[in-house]
Amino acid sequence: MTKIHSTAIISRKAEIDEDVEVGPYCIIGDNVKIGKGCHLISHVQIEGITEIRENCTIYPFTTIGFPPQDMKYKGEPTGVKVGSGNIIREYVTIHRASVSGDGWTTIGDNNFIMAYVHIAHDCKIGNNVIMANLATLAGHVIVEDFAFIGGMVAVHQFSRIGAYAMVGGFSGVAQDVPPFTMVSGARARLYGLNTVGLKRRGFSDEKINILKKAYKILFRDKLQLKEAIKKVREEFPDIPEIRHLIEFLEANKRGICR
Repeated sequence: MTKIHSTAIISRKAEIDEDVEVGPYCIIGDNVKIGKGCHLISHVQIEGITEIRENCTIYPFTTIGFPPQDMKYKGEPTGVKVGSGNIIREYVTIHRASVSGDGWTTIGDNNFIMAYVHIAHDCKIGNNVIMANLATLAGHVIVEDFAFIGGMVAVHQFSRIGAYAMVGGFSGVAQDVPPFTMVSGARARLYGLNTVGLKRRGFSDEKINILKKAYKILFRDKLQLKEAIKKVREEFPDIPEIRHLIEFLEANKRGICR
């Protein structure tokens, strides 16, 4: 049964599914769709072309779907898509896309987005991502599945955070963070494989050892990147994690944290 507090303001054009709870002083604008089982605790404001799927919990003073902080944007009909099972804590800001991408800022499923996080226009967040307090993503950032971004991290526009990677707190990320690795620092640099995180996610010792060997070849053996990639591909064929790591490195445009 849907529960809407008497102080909430909801547009007649908004689509609110069953079992949604809208708390005090929430504001929901035109063209907003909210899926079954969502809970807006209080003082949440959602605007623009925004779709939030099932079973998301959104805490007070979060804003979703407001215009991007981009001088090129002139009111074009862009939007935000948020998947299922997300926890979005206090004072989070998630902006709609601008005009230089595919028109959507997207967030996947089962993510934990902590207080004061900012997700800018055109960002693409995967599934099971954790973003700690005050983590900030500039426009067009890609964060792959199971990544962890520490508190007070700033990520430069068009950078990518690879799957299962960990970004230490207070870091500034200006280049791509390879999957399965750890980075930290004012200009983030690599500090090895994210071994603890991989174990927590169920990676076997055998798989972790393979990734360690690949990491050494790619980042410690002082080979040119193309040469290192070729060597890793030859030594570890048909391993999905290695394939993903290589494809990520080959697709980089901003450079790679080394």
